[in-house]
Amino acid sequence: MSDQLGLALPAWQPEIVCGVDEAGRGPLFGEVVAAAVILDPSQPIAGLGDSKQLSEKVRKQLFKLIWEQALAVSIGRASVAEIDQLNILQASMLAMQRAVEGLSVQPDMALIDGNRCPTLACPTQAIVKGDAKELCIGAASIIAKVTRDQDMQAWHKRYPYYGLDKHKGYPTKQHLLALAEHGVCDQHRRSFGPVARILEQ
Repeated sequence: MSDQLGLALPAWQPEIVCGVDEAGRGPLFGEVVAAAVILDPSQPIAGLGDSKQLSEKVRKQLFKLIWEQALAVSIGRASVAEIDQLNILQASMLAMQRAVEGLSVQPDMALIDGNRCPTLACPTQAIVKGDAKELCIGAASIIAKVTRDQDMQAWHKRYPYYGLDKHKGYPTKQHLLALAEHGVCDQHRRSFGPVARILEQ
């Protein structure tokens, strides 16, 4: 880029960047949870990365650090009813949108994990496997994952026979057997094939 005199102009660099990621697209049970995180450059957090590659103990430690040291953290959700009404992709976009809108600091740009971006007030950039490439997305990945896991622990107390504390709502053999035996509850995604088939029976 250059000005009218032909002098090179520096590329625009966003000052405040948030990372955005979600957890819970694949499960048969519960909300999809998204997180948006703006890290503080003056307080770097070691060990950030793809939450799926970290142990549960490390995720919980980083979760606490991110909440304590980041400039802003926000969580957005889309309900089971919204997932069934919109489809899981659109519900994930909605959860991400809500997460960014809930930030206490307005970002100049949002970096989104994956290949699609929600509609936001700021510019966006999708990054495939971004949770392993951008620290702010890695931080959002950890916040979203730990938050959803906590949700599943809470739901396990209400519905202990599904084994949600173990599989977190994913379609494991244990979960499918429990569905066949106990039926579907109000937090199961009726638009997902395994749940729909149980309802048809």
